[in-house]
Amino acid sequence: MTVRKFAVHIGVSDRMVSHWERGGVGIVPRPSNQSALDTSLSVAGTEVQERFAVLITEQAAAAEDQRTEILLAADPLQFVRHPVDAKLMAAVPEGIYLGGDAGETTWLPSFHIDVFPTTNADYFRFVSATGHPPPQHWDGPRHPNSLFDHPVVWVTWRDAAAYAAWAGKALPTSDQWEKAARGTKGNIYPWGNSPTAAKCNVSDSGIGHTTPVSRYQSGASPFGAYDLCGNAWEWCVTESSPGRRELKGSAFTSPFVRATPSAFNDASTSMSDEDTGFRCVAEHL
Repeated sequence: MTVRKFAVHIGVSDRMVSHWERGGVGIVPRPSNQSALDTSLSVAGTEVQERFAVLITEQAAAAEDQRTEILLAADPLQFVRHPVDAKLMAAVPEGIYLGGDAGETTWLPSFHIDVFPTTNADYFRFVSATGHPPPQHWDGPRHPNSLFDHPVVWVTWRDAAAYAAWAGKALPTSDQWEKAARGTKGNIYPWGNSPTAAKCNVSDSGIGHTTPVSRYQSGASPFGAYDLCGNAWEWCVTESSPGRRELKGSAFTSPFVRATPSAFNDASTSMSDEDTGFRCVAEHL
């Protein structure tokens, strides 16, 4: 793109883009601009994502940057776009993972999981296509524009299951969700074993509301999935007792100590709240 077209694409001025180019790697954009850049990359095609990953990895390797291994592991070719809801999905290969507080060995077949939680924009397409009732925080049948890339909340388990059925997907089992979050080696958190609250949106962060799903790049899991700690609890298909289903991931309302992917939580299938959303899985793509 030209500078002008790219500025319009991101929603900044021409001068701002030129300022970024002159500043090079030393530039730190404002959080809102960084979020716009992250969102642009996340919805770009595979060719663009691959070119970006190669460029950044080469730069990191040349500088002996410790992030090189992570960049190499985050292979953009493992992301595919689902044919129904057009969401990016990350491949989780078959095999064992170490799950639960005790690191128990569990084998799972391969599956794909949404890279990002279901956003308000995603859910709007579902509501428009099916006539399903919108969440209570929307302005009538449409989400507030400022929340288009935030996780949809105020959805019951039945709402989440209805979206999954429409998209030809499923809600994850608690094991699938945990493996996608922790990787095969049983990391305590998606990013590793360091208790770093700054890598997710929890109550310790002091934000007090949901954030764009692509905000926390450094908190992504080994398979490339975002927001598996914090922002919004996520419904699973796993039934904990009659009429109740498991929830994973914690939320902006939760303390960081509740953010470990192994932590147990559940709720009634009729419950909806300001901090509860979902993402989907697909076994065959």
